[in-house]
Parts: sequence; structure tokens; C-alpha cells
Amino acid sequence: MDVLIQALVPVFGLILLGQFLRRMQFPGDGFWPMAERFTYYVLFPPMLLYKLGSAQIPSSAYGDVALIVIGMGLTMTVLLAVLQVAMRWPGAVFSSVYQGAIRFNTFVGLAAAGLLMGDDGLSLFAVAVAINVPMLNLLCIVMFAIVVGQGPIRLGPTFKAIATNPLIIGSVSGAVWGYIGIGFHPIMARFLEPLSDMALPLGLLTVGAGLQLKGLRSASGPFLVATSLKLLAFPFIAAGLAWLVGVEGLLLQVAVLLAALPTASSAYILARQLGGDAPLMAGIISGQTLLAIVTMPLMLSLLG
Repeated sequence: MDVLIQALVPVFGLILLGQFLRRMQFPGDGFWPMAERFTYYVLFPPMLLYKLGSAQIPSSAYGDVALIVIGMGLTMTVLLAVLQVAMRWPGAVFSSVYQGAIRFNTFVGLAAAGLLMGDDGLSLFAVAVAINVPMLNLLCIVMFAIVVGQGPIRLGPTFKAIATNPLIIGSVSGAVWGYIGIGFHPIMARFLEPLSDMALPLGLLTVGAGLQLKGLRSASGPFLVATSLKLLAFPFIAAGLAWLVGVEGLLLQVAVLLAALPTASSAYILARQLGGDAPLMAGIISGQTLLAIVTMPLMLSLLG
């Protein structure tokens, strides 16, 4: 537990520092959205390319990651559908509960994987990102169309957004690069490495700056359900699926970490654009990010 806490303290310390700087309006409100955009489009793709392209991942690991990640998403979707039958929340409320229980914060996950598990764990986590991000985007879009019903599902723009997602581009290109085993020329490596080093600290600061703590005022039954499922139940589901598949060691740790992460900051944007309960979504994002300071070390120590 001490090792986990020591590894995760810098992660959440940077998140809290980002929130503090934002509240102090330093270096200015206009800085943080641009910093998040810069990190997302400029820093993260080279980092994923470099880390994955340098890693030595066994070929069998790709299939194991895909099996576990897809199993996690489908299992939680079925569980949430059954829960909705019982609870009968309005569609907008359920959409926020769904996103809050199934999505994950990539910035926090990549930083935690790198600090806890080294480059091999970070690379496996990046493979999971490459599989999970498109799957979860499709599931969430379909879910919004069913429960909110603001129009027909537009798969064209959805597939375009997935195909141009910088995290997907970086992860897939890095996985292919590493699988082929090309390696990096020293000049290219010296170009990519400093970009990689910048990505996670700045990404975590922007996560903290983006927290909307006033959204916690909307904490209610749906907030508690989404948060309990995401931070407490989902890690056990992930560990159970890994056990069924016969996976252990580093891949088990990656699966538990993925499940134990707070939900994605981008879930708020999707809720606002597609008719979800945006204030509830803001509360879920902020509350989970703060509570994960306690729950992530606990879940990883119990199950990882």
C-alpha cells in the first residue's frame, strides 16, 4: 500500500495543483483550455507512439487486452441496463450515470500506469486505450440515442471523430510500430522523448483545472450509484474477468487500474451536446476524481 500511495501522490498532487492554479486565475482562464488542447493534440500522440513503439509486448498480450477490455465494457453496460429497469431514471439522468460508471480518465490512467508499472505497464495501458476509446464512444452515442432520443444515430460523424482521435492515432501507430519492431533512430528518439516527458504533468494539471467543484452540489442518488459502480464495483468486475480469462501479473494490474479510474472529463462535453444531465455529469466527474485519491490505492492493493 505504501508503494501505491507514494506512486499515486504525485498524480493527484498535480491534479490538485491544477485546480489551485485555476482558482487563483493563474496564469489566466484562457490558458487552461489551450493547454488541454495542446496536450491532447500535440503531446500525447508522440508519447504514445514513443512508449508503445519502444516496448516489447508479446503478441498474445494484444488479444488478452482486447478480450478483457471488451468484456469489461459489455458487462458494465448490461449491469447498468438492468439497473435502469429497476430505477427508471429519466433518460438524461441515466445517460450521466452510464458515462460516470463506464468511462475513464485517460490522462490519469497513463500517468498512474507509468509511475506504478513502468514503461511496460504504460504500453499495455496504451493498448487498452486504443481498444477502449472507440468502443466506449460508440456505446455512449448509441445509449444517448436510445434514452435521450434527440434524433437518429449519426454514425458517420462518430466514426470520423474516432478515426481522428489523437489518442487512437498515437496508440494504434505505436502498437503497429512496436509490433513490427522497427525501433527509433537516435535523432527521432531524442525528438520524441522530451515531448513524452511533458505530456503527463501538463495533462494532469489540466485535469485539475477542469474540475467543476460547484457541480458537487448536485450530488444525489444517481451520483452515488455511478460513483460506487465506477470506483468500487468495476475493479472487482475487471479482476473477475481477468481471472476467468486466466490473466495475471502486469495485465491484471492494468485491467484493475483501468476500471478503478475516475470517469473522463470529456463526458461533460458529450452530456451537454447530446441532451444529457450536464450538471449531474460535472458533479460525477469532480466527485470521482477527488474520491479516487482514496479508492484507487485501495482497489489496486486489494486486486492488483
